[in-house]
Amino acid sequence: MSEAILRTENLTKRFGGLIATDNLSLNLPSGRLQAIIGPNGAGKTTLFNLISGLLKADSGRVFFHGRDITGLRPHEISRLGIKRTMQIKSVFNQLSVMENLWITRQATRRFLHPFRPASRDRETRERVDYTLEQVGMTGLAHRIAGTLSYGDVAMLEIGMALISDPRLLLLDEPICGMSPAETERAVAKIRELARKIDIIIIEHDMEVVFGIADDITVLAQGAILMTGSPEEVANNERVREAYLGRPEDEDYIEEAENA
Repeated sequence: MSEAILRTENLTKRFGGLIATDNLSLNLPSGRLQAIIGPNGAGKTTLFNLISGLLKADSGRVFFHGRDITGLRPHEISRLGIKRTMQIKSVFNQLSVMENLWITRQATRRFLHPFRPASRDRETRERVDYTLEQVGMTGLAHRIAGTLSYGDVAMLEIGMALISDPRLLLLDEPICGMSPAETERAVAKIRELARKIDIIIIEHDMEVVFGIADDITVLAQGAILMTGSPEEVANNERVREAYLGRPEDEDYIEEAENA
């Protein structure tokens, strides 16, 4: 098995009497696109918030490439190379696509190299152009972000994460709200990115999950039901009962089994 890029040990977070994550122990290897699924309230976004430092765990540890990052602040974790997107998209609506990427890149360089003057140099321009190509937005470089479709805003946010030199990319429901055409384009881009960068994705669209993930972790009520291949998840009765029991999900699982 590949080296674990991310490992959690007995990670627990409570909000009053609610247990959001319940002794979660994950071991996610590098080089495999990981998906985390589960119903609303299963603890998926809470897990991302704990990994990225936005929340502090009540107990348990988080390790990134073998380093204990438990308790580090968000900017310290970001500096190590963990970048994420949010369910609620966060871009500079009044700026162009290119300007969003440029500002993000310059901020990253100042953060990583505080004594190196930030300037509109060739490296920045080349990196912006490369990132535009990575997310398929070269033709939209001069469009104002506030005029973009929802799908293009989602891809811009992924671009802003990519231009910040990630070693691990956490994508929180990147497909949500996209049209079928936008979904197809986004899935293709995420597959392409996963060949070069480790990615963990939270997603409710089962067709996307079963079509894109190498491994799937299923959460329910803050606990892990199982981690396995799409085929193993599709054939697991506990998963069917706890999460995939809705008619539309049952239909898709049957299709996955017969594919």
